[in-house]
Amino acid sequence: MITATQVKQIIETELDENTINSYISSASALVDSILTDIPTSLSDEIKRWLTAHFIACSRERQPQSAEAGPASITFQGETGFGLDATLYGQQVKVLDYTGRLASLGLRKAAMRAVPND
Repeated sequence: MITATQVKQIIETELDENTINSYISSASALVDSILTDIPTSLSDEIKRWLTAHFIACSRERQPQSAEAGPASITFQGETGFGLDATLYGQQVKVLDYTGRLASLGLRKAAMRAVPND
């Protein structure tokens, strides 16, 4: 089981422990249901980075660039890019050698033959 302290080692956040724990629960549920056949040590590491990704995608988006006058800020990532939306999610993709987490949400292609009359 990972802790809020372990998550804070990789993402700077002002979120309290209870809030981080709710993100940990989400990451753990996803990883535990999809990556059932990987070592626990790797699973925990993926959960840690996935938790940071969830935080960075929602409550504390990470700045990519900022200016002082007139004020401007650009955030990392864009919605709709899945794990590629943050550096934390990109690390999840590296750690998940199965590729299963990266493939979540991708559209599945379907083909069917149409008779040529």
